[in-house]
Amino acid sequence: MSGAVVSHWVVHSHRFETNAATREPAWVKRLLIAIALAFFALFLLLPLATVFAEALRRGWVVYFAALTEPDARSAIKLTLLVAAIAVPLNLVFGVAAAWAVAKFNFRGKQLLTTLIDLPFSVSPVVAGLMYVLLFGSQGWFGAWLLQNDFKIIFAMPGLVLATVFVTVPFIARELIPLMEAQGREDEEAAVVLGASGWQIFWHVTLPNIKWGLLYGVILCNARAMGEFGAVSVVSGHIRGRTNTMPLYVEILYNEYNFAAAFAVASLLALLALLTLVVKSVVEWRGQQQLSADQEAT
Repeated sequence: MSGAVVSHWVVHSHRFETNAATREPAWVKRLLIAIALAFFALFLLLPLATVFAEALRRGWVVYFAALTEPDARSAIKLTLLVAAIAVPLNLVFGVAAAWAVAKFNFRGKQLLTTLIDLPFSVSPVVAGLMYVLLFGSQGWFGAWLLQNDFKIIFAMPGLVLATVFVTVPFIARELIPLMEAQGREDEEAAVVLGASGWQIFWHVTLPNIKWGLLYGVILCNARAMGEFGAVSVVSGHIRGRTNTMPLYVEILYNEYNFAAAFAVASLLALLALLTLVVKSVVEWRGQQQLSADQEAT
């Protein structure tokens, strides 16, 4: 057997062994797919379908009556208002923090990165208690707040603060790896050409991160609307004033008003599904943009 034939046989055998080691039988693939689909159906799809089925079990009249009741309308408005305030605040902080971490080297950079991740490791209930200890009537700033007739706990400011805390990482954590991967060359070139800081951000940085930024905003908004633990601690559960939709669902369920509880829960689920659809569209558009940019280069 010639050397060329032996060499070809060895290479072919090695490729066969590698492919055989990495290629699973068809029944293994089907089993894994079946397990994944069963898990999805049992733990995600079935509970979600149950919420909508229970919400509509007594008919559309009862369903819409539960959603148009004054306390329900107040909870819906409050949920959207808190999210409308908290998300822009986190947008400003997230972009500033991501830009600082990704584009500059400074003392305390690692500490800032760690603090951004803090809400992921701290229980939302603990976060709410922290604000109570700071701004409650017996808290550090409680006496001053009482003297100046300004309420944070059991009022809108407390809900916003708690929501901002639990949603801090979403935008920053989405942008930091994206900005680090893009590097600093474009910004440095703009500086050489005489561009100001705002010009660099609006015309260089923002176009490069717009899809990641939008993705982070969507996740932040979804988390803000669905927050329960931290908001529950600082809200006081005052009907028509400090109850967001998740808190109102709990109150209705504890009062055995199941039809109204599932109606409000279904609306919250619809908002989550709408967020998921928007997120998928943003991901698709981002991938399309990336493919177009790669083809252009």
